Amino acid sequence: MTTPVTIIGAGLGGLVLARVLHLHGIPATVHEAEPSPAARHQGGLLDIHPENGQPALAAAGLTEEFRKLVLPGRESYRVLDRTGAVLLDLPDDGTGRRPEVPRGALRQLLLDALPAGTVRWRRKATGVRALGEGRHEVGFDDGTSVVTSLLVGADGAWSRVRPVLSGATPEYFGVCSVETFLFDGDTRHPAAAEAVGAGSLFALAPGRGLLAHREGAGTLHTYAQLRKPQDWLADLDTTDAAALTAQVAKEYDGWAPELTALITDSDTPPVLRRIFTLPAGHRWDHRPGVTLLGDAAHLRAPNGEGANLAMQDGAELGLALAAHPDDVEATLAEHEQSMFARAAAVEANDDDMYTVMIDDDAPHSMLALMTRTWRAESPPAPGHLRTRLTPRTRPRP
Repeated sequence: MTTPVTIIGAGLGGLVLARVLHLHGIPATVHEAEPSPAARHQGGLLDIHPENGQPALAAAGLTEEFRKLVLPGRESYRVLDRTGAVLLDLPDDGTGRRPEVPRGALRQLLLDALPAGTVRWRRKATGVRALGEGRHEVGFDDGTSVVTSLLVGADGAWSRVRPVLSGATPEYFGVCSVETFLFDGDTRHPAAAEAVGAGSLFALAPGRGLLAHREGAGTLHTYAQLRKPQDWLADLDTTDAAALTAQVAKEYDGWAPELTALITDSDTPPVLRRIFTLPAGHRWDHRPGVTLLGDAAHLRAPNGEGANLAMQDGAELGLALAAHPDDVEATLAEHEQSMFARAAAVEANDDDMYTVMIDDDAPHSMLALMTRTWRAESPPAPGHLRTRLTPRTRPRP
């Protein structure tokens, strides 16, 4: 196959695709809106799954390098109520089945594994126009454009490629997330660090929760999750860090101070994000010369699967194009059907964790979900699970 592949979006899925294509001698160019790899923080820890994310990185020839990024001991989880009482404490079982790695470091690994010039920065796509015979023109905000015979939209929730295939648009999920960071937590924020523990924390109540995890060098990365209408804080200047912090802190009035410190003591300005999803079962009829992968194709509320599925999409598409270089259209159509099936399987098995975490019975609903999951999988040795169940009374919102 000699047709160059044009990829829109330098997220994990697009980069895995570019890397697999490179290994098989297929030229590819990735166009990315951000000005550089360091333009923004790339998210927190990712648990890389053995059934999709890890095979994708193996297809990219990066298993050994990926293993060097793993932060040991982070596969532990705890559930707290708003008073700080520990309801469930699952330590890392030491198996490393779903190792945790920093998303930014994983992205940089993929970038470093591509030939210089593969990724074109400051290339924000503004739209795509079908030219016929499988050719498409992609316009960029600098006034330039490219014409390609093989276009892959790996450009996330607000994909500019998606409209040539589907009229679906993301819908508000009903949850806002506010992101904060505490650096050098063990020294500078010891009470908050102790609450978070060695891995991930879920401190929950009806309609709100704090999700935090421990990154490298003692960094505590937190997402304050709030069930709110889409226009919540629409009249607030959310770039005003003090004003946004104050509004979010009000939502956690009466919570344990070691928990609210994850918001009020942030070492970075808080960032407000509203969570959107594509309709369940999103799919389209194949059109020549263009396809999607990752969130551009199957955006869901964060559930631990998104990045893994995106990498699997990229790896399997790259391998298929390499295996069938003379039958590109059939390959694209088969990729789409396989991707639809994968996304449907995840949806079918989704415990709707985002809703469960902050439903009207939180934290007990999350406690029950995690206990069921623990029992369904290979449990730790006897005595490894530590729980303390409080009476099943509903905390006040």
